[in-house]
Amino acid sequence: MRKLPRAINGVHARQRPAALPLPADRKVSAFTPSPVLDRWNADAAGIRPSALEIGDNVITMFDVIGEDWWTGGGVTAQKVSAQLRAIGDRPVEVQINSPGGDMFEGLAIYNVLREHPQDITIKIMGLAASAASVIAMAGDRVEIGAASFLMIHNCWVVAIGNRHDMAEVSEYLEPFDRAMADVYAQASGRTSAECAKWMDAETYMSGSMAVERGFADALLPADQVRIDEQARADDRRTNEIRATELALIQSGMTRSQARARINTLKGTPGAASDPASTPGAGGTGLTDVFGRMLSTLTI
Repeated sequence: MRKLPRAINGVHARQRPAALPLPADRKVSAFTPSPVLDRWNADAAGIRPSALEIGDNVITMFDVIGEDWWTGGGVTAQKVSAQLRAIGDRPVEVQINSPGGDMFEGLAIYNVLREHPQDITIKIMGLAASAASVIAMAGDRVEIGAASFLMIHNCWVVAIGNRHDMAEVSEYLEPFDRAMADVYAQASGRTSAECAKWMDAETYMSGSMAVERGFADALLPADQVRIDEQARADDRRTNEIRATELALIQSGMTRSQARARINTLKGTPGAASDPASTPGAGGTGLTDVFGRMLSTLTI
């Protein structure tokens, strides 16, 4: 079992909860990019542990990272913290099959897991992409299925504005990309520069490749995972809605407008018309951080 130094930029996570940078203003909204959802639908949706019963020290992450407005689900730092309190001072197993989602929530969950006083074993059951790959790096031991994937890339945004707005967005995102590269480097033993190159290339690593590069310690036995066809169908339907929302936002709609349009097509007109009842909708879609543009930050 590898024992990682629990420090980011010289700051020990067990001594300081905010070991990774988190924004002071979280009015940016988040969703998973369409290419990742497509890969999730094709390869990983519906993968679950094969055991009929899951121990009371196991945390499962079989959903998007961050609160999911469409389903009411999603993996959040608040939920993970509550689960850790219930488990108490014992070793923890975290099972992951997630396309990622909200970068900020992923960083928060990483910090929460690193604060746990006992060892944490991460098991990647299908896909740990984007924000979920950051969470996976919190493990004292990481195991991955031979047919599973770990995917890393830079912060991903949808933004509307002129070249000055885009320059501001780039400057804003740079420290988060650097922080992630540092996390991957500490976990894998590779350099931050190597990890940054893999992030630039939006790299998918198979199970054996993740082990070879140091991002995982061992492969999972084949009989530890199975395909839940009902869960796969449910995951794919929800991901189609998320991808449609993203396409509408890329066309120039605000997030509230996109959700209202989708709900109208689903037969529930006006369901998203009140931004106050729409987590992450951001009202007009203009954030305080970027002024005149809609910005959506994910990894």
